[in-house]
Amino acid sequence: MSNMTQTNPETEEANEQMTVVGESDEELREEWIQYEFEGEPKFSVRDLNVWYGDDHALHDISMDIPEKSVTALIGPSGCGKSTFLRCLNRMNDRIKSARVDGSVKFENQEIYQDGTDLVELRKRVGQVFQSPNPFPKSIRKNISYGPRKHGDINTGLLARLTGRDDSDREDELVERSLKQAALWDEVSDRLGDNATGLSGGQQQRLCIARALATDPEVILMDEPASALDPVATSKIEDLIVDLAEDYTVVVVTHNMQQAARISDQTAVFLTGGYLVEYDDTDKIFENPESQRVEDYITGKFG
Repeated sequence: MSNMTQTNPETEEANEQMTVVGESDEELREEWIQYEFEGEPKFSVRDLNVWYGDDHALHDISMDIPEKSVTALIGPSGCGKSTFLRCLNRMNDRIKSARVDGSVKFENQEIYQDGTDLVELRKRVGQVFQSPNPFPKSIRKNISYGPRKHGDINTGLLARLTGRDDSDREDELVERSLKQAALWDEVSDRLGDNATGLSGGQQQRLCIARALATDPEVILMDEPASALDPVATSKIEDLIVDLAEDYTVVVVTHNMQQAARISDQTAVFLTGGYLVEYDDTDKIFENPESQRVEDYITGKFG
């Protein structure tokens, strides 16, 4: 692939800020991020910019994410992958210095408009974080916590007195969620045990089961296997592939081999918070359009 030199003087300064040692100097091309697929997008993002104080973390990101598939977000540290992920369920709202501009539509509804129900949004767009974070409660209560909080199930003395106890429904939900997360067979005989006693890989699958318990449509995953051993990582990867049959999955990963194994399409973010290329995963890894993407994938920088 030839090295394309920046020739537009209006963008020379921006390009100097976009590259680091080892990166080629090239002009971004709109066609590199125009990924086409059948069906309506689950998310449609247009001209998304994010600042943390004076730091411009994401620059004019536009991309569509298809449903019931795995979209991988890759790129070196600090390029905005996790920032973009958090934009999809407005988790950046919790960061005081964050400012977001642009459009993010979830099933054609603008999530950054006034009046958006963030509780409902995050119920439909669940998230699993880099490090497992089970509640210091039983395995059962970890799974049922979300549905109880949302009022989807009622258990306990008051519920029994009012004839609204949903204990059987809770049992079914716990079993279903743990089976979907490929954890049921390992913990079915100890649902009352504290979840913090599980192994790291089991804790992460429990967190995935906890996200599934609220019946989401989308699961966001921020490096879900980065803290796990190879065996646990393999189980998480297999699970992600299985989940994409019923859910839309968006995964941030530093592991390019992992992205190649599990994703249907891959978006490459590079220095300065720019989306450089977005296409079928095989195309990205076998024949990228961008020289910088090729350099990053082949380990010349990053």
